[in-house]
Amino acid sequence: MLSEPSTATVRATLPAVGAAIGDIADLFYRKLFDAHPELLRDLFNRGNQASGAQRQALAGSIAAFATQLVEHPDTRPDVMLSRIAHKHASLGITPAQYDVVHTHLFAAIAEVLGDAVTPEVAAAWDEVYWLMANALIAIEERLYAQQGVVAGDVWRDWEVVSRTEETEDVATFRLRPADGSPAPAFRPGQYVSVQVELPDGAHQIRQYSLSCAPGSTVRSITVKRVRGGGAPDGEVSRQLHEQVRAGDRLRVSAPYGDLVLKSAEAPLLLASAGIGCTPILSMLEHLAESGHRTPVTVVHGDRSPADHAMRTDHAALAGKLPDSAAHFWYEDPTDGHPADRTGLVDLSGLAIASGTHAYLCGPLPFMRSVRTQLLAKGVAASDIHYEVFGPDLWLAS
Repeated sequence: MLSEPSTATVRATLPAVGAAIGDIADLFYRKLFDAHPELLRDLFNRGNQASGAQRQALAGSIAAFATQLVEHPDTRPDVMLSRIAHKHASLGITPAQYDVVHTHLFAAIAEVLGDAVTPEVAAAWDEVYWLMANALIAIEERLYAQQGVVAGDVWRDWEVVSRTEETEDVATFRLRPADGSPAPAFRPGQYVSVQVELPDGAHQIRQYSLSCAPGSTVRSITVKRVRGGGAPDGEVSRQLHEQVRAGDRLRVSAPYGDLVLKSAEAPLLLASAGIGCTPILSMLEHLAESGHRTPVTVVHGDRSPADHAMRTDHAALAGKLPDSAAHFWYEDPTDGHPADRTGLVDLSGLAIASGTHAYLCGPLPFMRSVRTQLLAKGVAASDIHYEVFGPDLWLAS
């Protein structure tokens, strides 16, 4: 909880800080990477830095956390903190790195806001930072302990057992620990980080959902090649698609992620678009293997059947459940596809069972649309869960 003097100061300065937070985040990253270029080379996603997505997410999360502290002092945004902590844990972030961030973030705040940063203002926002940082450090320590790893050492070498071309731009890589030890347990919907050495010597990291069930003897990641925009956009997916074959090795983290099935008894709606089907497929396979009995509605949207990665598996896994229905929408369908399943996902014709828990994964506009439709159908906001591939601009907005 923020102290009373700091609460008053943060409340008074929040509009000014909020208005400048984008400039602060931009300057912070420039200062950070000038001082520690290895962080941009080997830790931060260069694509997200180039697009500005990471700066936008950082700015939004700080502003959202500060607003929560002053507007709802008896609670904290645990959903946001959990999401960030899982991402950090998959990268092996250490407590010491929060000190590095603090140094350059507060240098940026002082430079952007100038004389407005009095000692009282600096102390109040310092308190905000360390409340957020220490909360994340505590969550991350628990996440590391659950996987039996330590901060900064979440990586193992994995061997590529096989690869399957799912579509022109999507490939599935099946992996096993290179040392022959058991693969770490995970929950359906979680992801791993994959570290790839690029031609320029950088070791870039991206997260990929595990597209298999936890009972599998090997682990699968399904990777969509990102095209357009040029480097650094899609540089890791391009490397995986063009260079990685059976017998090669990858550096893979322990599994993390908070988009996991939270109720085994509730009716479920599993909605995805594009490559967002990957965590949903893991959930479906797990539900089929565990004998799930309550209703499951499967929803997916894509450009065309040819672009729908693992379309056959998607339908087959849904068909294994005793009370399920699968609905696929395509913007460019093949002949014979139902007219009411053409275009964007439209839930108006679907009956949604009372008490449904919904799990969404896909592009942000898709998830916003589906969430709005579910709320209109009476699904509780607390029962709608989602995963964003990349910086979470929705949660921090």
